[in-house]
Amino acid sequence: MSTEVPQDAAAGVIPPAALRPVLDPATRRYLPWVVALAFFMQTLDTTILNTALPGMARDLGENPLRMQSAVVAYLLTVALLIPASGWLADRFGTRSIFLWAIGLFSAGSLLCALAPSLQFLVMARVVQGVGGALLVPVGRLVVLRAFPKAEFLSVMTFITLPGLVGPLLGPTLGGVLTQYASWHWIFLLNLPVGLVGGWACRRYMPQLKGPAGARFDWGGYALFSFGLMLLSLALQGFGEHVVSAAICLLMLVAGVACMMSYWLHASRTETPLFSPVLFAVPTFRIGLMGNIFARLGSGATPFLTPLFLQVGLGFTPSEAGLSMIPAVLGAMFTKTLAIRLIRWAGYRRVLIVNTLLLGALIASFALIPRDVGHVWLAIHLGTFGMVNSMQFTAMNTLTLGDLDERTASSGNSLLAVVMQLSMSLGVATSSAFLLMFAQGVPRTDGEAMVPAFHATYLALGLMAAMAAFIFHQLRRDEGTSDEKSDSRLVE
Repeated sequence: MSTEVPQDAAAGVIPPAALRPVLDPATRRYLPWVVALAFFMQTLDTTILNTALPGMARDLGENPLRMQSAVVAYLLTVALLIPASGWLADRFGTRSIFLWAIGLFSAGSLLCALAPSLQFLVMARVVQGVGGALLVPVGRLVVLRAFPKAEFLSVMTFITLPGLVGPLLGPTLGGVLTQYASWHWIFLLNLPVGLVGGWACRRYMPQLKGPAGARFDWGGYALFSFGLMLLSLALQGFGEHVVSAAICLLMLVAGVACMMSYWLHASRTETPLFSPVLFAVPTFRIGLMGNIFARLGSGATPFLTPLFLQVGLGFTPSEAGLSMIPAVLGAMFTKTLAIRLIRWAGYRRVLIVNTLLLGALIASFALIPRDVGHVWLAIHLGTFGMVNSMQFTAMNTLTLGDLDERTASSGNSLLAVVMQLSMSLGVATSSAFLLMFAQGVPRTDGEAMVPAFHATYLALGLMAAMAAFIFHQLRRDEGTSDEKSDSRLVE
């Protein structure tokens, strides 16, 4: 449902020519293709799974409404490992880490295809997530260091194009493979791609390392990661009722304690994982908070909508996949208009209006009847895709625009973590709502499930719309000048 491409932790900090490696002609030519292949693998995998979940649930003997853990496990693993990706590449070399990332992603894919149970699938998705967390950030880091500033934007544009194609193909390919072959093939497809990527990495990926002796805030990383994991597990536990409320509450309190301990730790550490100085930048502070709340609603829709189409409306997997294409096309179209609209109206007006419109569109899925026509559904999803893409572009450019060279790396990394975490929490929250509203309804009765889906969309739309109160804190003229808008265009 989204063609969003997250930023690299070091984006915007171009190394001087004296520190840039000299690449041979073949490497200069094919390195962008290697990184583009990684983009394609990662973005395809994040979207291809959603339309296959009901079919996977049937084969694994699970309730399709409880399959969100397979999605959350991947997103949470990526969020936890993004902060360490840059340090690992600096310490062990970009080629070594990139090769490990491809290997782990491919191994995780094979394990997913062999999964005999949901529990095994979740563990395999964690392995896959470790590889996915390293693929894109390390690939961007190589491009950032290997190409001069004059070529950087053109190379980045080239390698992000597959990131737009992945969401376009993913839902349809997942639905077609599930219906006409087997859901196992959505994971097995990664194996030949991984073999080609591994060979190309060994041949064309330079082995770049960072400064010797660079320190990493392992103590802060442990506190931050453990806190994120506990908070996510607590919220998921409250929704699924697989553990007692007392254990969920204990995890929630422990998670909050870890996060508070991290910020106390960061305030007295010379090189913290995420510097508290970031929150002295008003646009970063507002943009990050707005990201969290807006994505709780919009981040859940790629998981919830294919489920709604198949379980609620009775679509086949291939029909559900094809129905998602208008949302991706709408998102691609909006990217050409977003920055011009922001220059004209400013961030405050764009984000307030667009956030309210996004919340209303998510809630309006509650108006879709079981016998909806394909044309009206395509119009609805296409409009949602346009508004959703505008939201992503405006939020991300606002959040990163006022960061300087001292804070760009840390701020970009924190934004990437928040993006993944918010999508993970959005999936867990939507599943919790759906299970709550569907209590007592047979999971095989699609018509009886429709009101539960409708109520879930209403709740998610209300949550997303609440982010408008956060964006209301922006200055009225924020982002109206051409110079600031150009510097913030990160997608």
